[in-house]
Amino acid sequence: MTKVELKIGIPERKTGEKIELDLEFLSEIVVKLIKRDILERYKKTGELTEEDWKFCEAIDWHPTDELPLREELVKELKKIEEGEYSKELSPDELEDWFNKL
Repeated sequence: MTKVELKIGIPERKTGEKIELDLEFLSEIVVKLIKRDILERYKKTGELTEEDWKFCEAIDWHPTDELPLREELVKELKKIEEGEYSKELSPDELEDWFNKL
């Protein structure tokens, strides 16, 4: 883990007279703050800037990941779950299904 000597900082560990800042923890906090900012702006505009898009791609995240599912999607998923394609298959049935492909 990388450490940097600082006179102030949080989170920090005192070792003698030196104060070390946990950069890994700090970077996680910065990412969370950036994500929060992007999410708030996305909720207002429904759009991402090019810079936001690059950040989201770099961390494999999108603001819609944080939004609740739409009610119509939940209903559609429940319908699929209760439909004919949701039944459990025995190993033989599964093998037959794969062979048909």
